[in-house]
Amino acid sequence: MSTRDWQKSSYSAQGNACLYISALDNATIRLRESDEPNTILTTNPAALGALIRSAKAGRLDHLGEG
Repeated sequence: MSTRDWQKSSYSAQGNACLYISALDNATIRLRESDEPNTILTTNPAALGALIRSAKAGRLDHLGEG
C-alpha cells in the first residue's frame, strides 16, 4: 500500500493525530490514523456518510462524555 494512495484530512493539523482516507474503488473506503498507520478501517461511502452526518448533527457527542 503506497503512501500516495492516502489523502490527509484537511482538518488535520501539521504533526500527529492525522486522519487519512483512501478509496480503493467506488464501493470501498479505507481510513487510518497517523499514530496507528497499520490499523485500517474499511467501510463504504453510504456508511461513512451516515457517520459524518451523525457527528455533524451532534448525535455522537455523548460518546466523549464520561
